[in-house]
Amino acid sequence: KQADVNFFLLLMGLLCHLLPMLFGYVANGETPAGLIADMSLNLSRASSIVMLIAYIAYLVFQLWTHRQLFDAQDEDDEYDDNVAEEETAVISFWSGVAWLVGMTLVIALLSEYVVATIENASESWGLSVSFISIILLPIVGNAAEHAGAIIFAFKNKLDISLGVALGSATQIGLFVVPLTVIVAWILGINMDLNFNLLETGSLALSIIITAFTLQDGTSHYMKGLVLLLCYIIIAICFFVDKLPQKQPNAIHLGHQPMNNVAAAMGEGVFSS
Repeated sequence: KQADVNFFLLLMGLLCHLLPMLFGYVANGETPAGLIADMSLNLSRASSIVMLIAYIAYLVFQLWTHRQLFDAQDEDDEYDDNVAEEETAVISFWSGVAWLVGMTLVIALLSEYVVATIENASESWGLSVSFISIILLPIVGNAAEHAGAIIFAFKNKLDISLGVALGSATQIGLFVVPLTVIVAWILGINMDLNFNLLETGSLALSIIITAFTLQDGTSHYMKGLVLLLCYIIIAICFFVDKLPQKQPNAIHLGHQPMNNVAAAMGEGVFSS
């Protein structure tokens, strides 16, 4: 049931990515490129507002109105003999907030440096920017999250594992991406939701394959193997992709702050 909600939101986010891209395909040869870009930009900004509203509604749904759907696993754990005793808080609430703000600033600075060196790393390593941004950085940056999901899966707590993966993808797709577009709008940067055909197509097929894999609510090793092989195929696709980008976006422009956020967005979506 948790996965169904996440998939509905991911499919809605996918729709918001597809429509701006399709403007370039439905327009005839006489349509000015500037007009297509303006239509795509306006649609992307409107879609971003809609996605933010959807994510807020998702938080209300998850934390308030239908909390029982997401607490089902926790209720089962209460009867687990292996559940540890109730833990006491190590730090206070405001100490936690202070640490969160401090670590956020540090991560932002480090991410800025990493993203600024991606193109140089691409040239020196002989790898495409897309492969580094979509495959390598997510594996390293989300290692702790991946390890946690695997550990919970080994403990037969698939609800938590799926919650980690799908919840992260939903957060990136329905919150980080549209928020990036809105922030770019405020800063006067023209960033849209058109992430080119290859990236958007890979995202669409990933969501569809995962949805079909989980639709019956059962799991076995063949499903996991198929998902892993699909990820490998996507990785190979971006590894061999040496073509220059046909549709520049903020991730390919010289705006380093937008590069930072957009690259992080791409990492989260594909790694989840």
